[in-house]
Amino acid sequence: MRLATVAVVVLSATLLIGCDEKLSDVTGPTPDLEPTFSSIQHNIFEAPDSAGRAACIQCHNAVGSRFNGLDLTSSVAYANLVNVASREKPAVLRVAPGSPDNSYLIHKVEGRSGIVGVRMPFSGPPFLTDGQILVIKRWIELGAKND
Repeated sequence: MRLATVAVVVLSATLLIGCDEKLSDVTGPTPDLEPTFSSIQHNIFEAPDSAGRAACIQCHNAVGSRFNGLDLTSSVAYANLVNVASREKPAVLRVAPGSPDNSYLIHKVEGRSGIVGVRMPFSGPPFLTDGQILVIKRWIELGAKND
């Protein structure tokens, strides 16, 4: 049993931080996505949807910050996410460095039960791929640093 657990951890780490070819396989439409904030900002928050609109920052910007006060534009996104309480669930941080399971961002992109509102992103591709979510989780696991 323990050997199987170790194998899964090693395989996951290899996929997420090792071989570029395998990383691009799991990230689907964002083959350049890496577990860094700048990569997530560029490849997810600012990435255009099928209609050519930036799915995340289309709503979560300075004008659209009425969406729970979350502005994901590049100049302020990090400060609005990391160690900041969610307005929807103030007892939960939007991003809790080192703890993806306790990060409301993960709850929202996975569509977990108990979220307020709907799964995100709301527009654009229906949702993030499992691979994209794994990379965001890995960034959080690594301490959610602003690179």
